Amino acid sequence: MIVDSSQMHARFMCYALEQAQKAFDEDEVPVGAVVVTGEGEIIAQDYNRVEQRKTQNAHAEMLALAQAGAKIGDWRLNGCWLYVTLEPCAMCFNALVLNRVEGVVFGARSPLFGYHLDKVSGVSLYNDRSFSIEVVEGVCSEKSVELLQSFFKNKRGKSGRSEGWA
Repeated sequence: MIVDSSQMHARFMCYALEQAQKAFDEDEVPVGAVVVTGEGEIIAQDYNRVEQRKTQNAHAEMLALAQAGAKIGDWRLNGCWLYVTLEPCAMCFNALVLNRVEGVVFGARSPLFGYHLDKVSGVSLYNDRSFSIEVVEGVCSEKSVELLQSFFKNKRGKSGRSEGWA
């Protein structure tokens, strides 16, 4: 059976958005992540817990990658895809490379910390074909942006700075 990849990406992004809502509800930046095998099985899901755990290592992507490795018993996540509501930062993108994830699908582009900013500034890792990861952006972006906007408006007030999601 041939599955439309855009429908598949949207379906898994819905799970990531559910995780992002949990982060929102716990007063964390609303980012959710889901790791899916090449066969379409969700093996990990988590959300941003940076404030709760007091460490940048608690990004949704990092937590989901750790869960996925524990689930399959290997740090190598060959064939797996990460679905995340916000474009990964350089730390998380490098973790995807090191964990040998096949691809990443994200919703909203990050105007402050997204991996594309490092790519533009010439970080060669992203351009090296031996480390290439397929990237699909903009899946369910409206919902991701809406959640981020709502969070930052609540944090900063309606006239305050909204970190690029005005």
